[in-house]
Amino acid sequence: MLPPRPSFPHDASEKEMEAMSRHATYWREKAAAGTAIAVGPVFEPEGAWGMAVIEVENEAAAQTVADNDPVILAGLGFHFRVSPMPSLILRP
Repeated sequence: MLPPRPSFPHDASEKEMEAMSRHATYWREKAAAGTAIAVGPVFEPEGAWGMAVIEVENEAAAQTVADNDPVILAGLGFHFRVSPMPSLILRP
């Protein structure tokens, strides 16, 4: 997930923080249901962004999960970039 600007979350508005709270709840629910394998923020010098590794049937299903994220539905300028991950190595 890409934020609306590189300075996010350091200058997040109250409305953005409320949407991010709903976003976190959404992904906790996806993790509890077994859809989300790992979700979290990534902090880089150029700015923060979020990553989710999910297990779904296909790319369309992944896009549906992304499109239904409350932070996307809030229309605040956040967006997802969905990329297939054809294999994953997990620790035993």
